[in-house]
Amino acid sequence: MTSSVLPKNKRTIHTAACLIIGDEVLGGKTIDTNSAFFAKFCFSLGIQLKRIEVIADDESEIIEAVRRMSDRYDFVVTSGGIGPTHDDITYESIAKAFGLNLKLHQAAFERMKKLSKPHPMQPNFDWDTPSPSLTAKLRMVEIPHDESLTLEEQAVFVADDMWVPIAIVNGNVHILPGVPRLFERLLEHLKPNLLPRLVNPEGKGIYRYLFSTPLPESTVAPYLTELATRVASKNIKVGSYPRWGNKRNTVTLVGTDKEFMDSLITEVEQNVEGTKVTREDELDPPSDAEEGK
Repeated sequence: MTSSVLPKNKRTIHTAACLIIGDEVLGGKTIDTNSAFFAKFCFSLGIQLKRIEVIADDESEIIEAVRRMSDRYDFVVTSGGIGPTHDDITYESIAKAFGLNLKLHQAAFERMKKLSKPHPMQPNFDWDTPSPSLTAKLRMVEIPHDESLTLEEQAVFVADDMWVPIAIVNGNVHILPGVPRLFERLLEHLKPNLLPRLVNPEGKGIYRYLFSTPLPESTVAPYLTELATRVASKNIKVGSYPRWGNKRNTVTLVGTDKEFMDSLITEVEQNVEGTKVTREDELDPPSDAEEGK
């Protein structure tokens, strides 16, 4: 059976996309760090991150984006919009995107009651007494539900000390909170679930080689163009990045075939008159301040 006809939650993960949901990000109130973390996470596992989008807390925007991403990419992560307030509409919108209803996830609710600390401004709150506060909390554990699937296929708990589930919709859409410390921790704990489905099950990831060159981009461009064409069949990407205000620029090789990339090091160094480095600024001349120390 080929990967393309397997259920989306069983297919090999080649590509990924990240959907950041939140008016506060678009309005400049909050700086998005989750997409950068996700990019590094994918890179470390050898997953090709193909798209990052930031959209508003708008139902139609969420529905369009999540349908498109689920259709095009193997592993989709959303961030934000699953809190207790009126504008936290991610669960509801994603449910509508795939024709599902919201349903209380009882196990998540029990974990919430067990692991949540009472808020000091809610001294009279009671889990068994209906109240506006309880209704607001329940919004966070009412997730999209597909009657044809088991609960285990639709939500996973990845850390014993966290009540927040990772809801999984349409087999490949993973709904995560926008709070960076929660987003990062849940994603890290999700890693063991992903490893068996990676192109490289050991999760060795993608390699990025940096070359520092004193030559301008226009000088190295013909060679890099030829090299990029030659190594494309090996899924190696060649990059060139000017470092404005510095005397040295950077050339990169990015790919998963370390042995093949190693075989190119001497050739690249010779053709760009440069050196493989571990940091872009490794061969920069010292600044005047450093020279005066």
